[in-house]
Amino acid sequence: MLNGIVGKFRTGTAWRDVPERYGPWATLHTRFRRRALGTFERMLRAAQAHVDAARDIDWPVSADSTKFSSAGAGARPAPWGRGPDAAQSAHPTSLV
Repeated sequence: MLNGIVGKFRTGTAWRDVPERYGPWATLHTRFRRRALGTFERMLRAAQAHVDAARDIDWPVSADSTKFSSAGAGARPAPWGRGPDAAQSAHPTSLV
């Protein structure tokens, strides 16, 4: 069901054109509207409260992440003392 709703919005198709493998389009549309009205959130909170009261789930969660970024485009700067201005940068106080 959820895949049908997500697929509908990802592809931009009309509700009537959602593949039959996801169930009747009218059911998908009704469930989407209920979700938009907050029905699913209320159901989830009620289920979480029930499980919490029974102490069936250990709730603490650890979410660690690492971010990697690619190098910027273009040539890398020359190391200190190399490159076209190496003579000037190597002896900045010389009187040439």
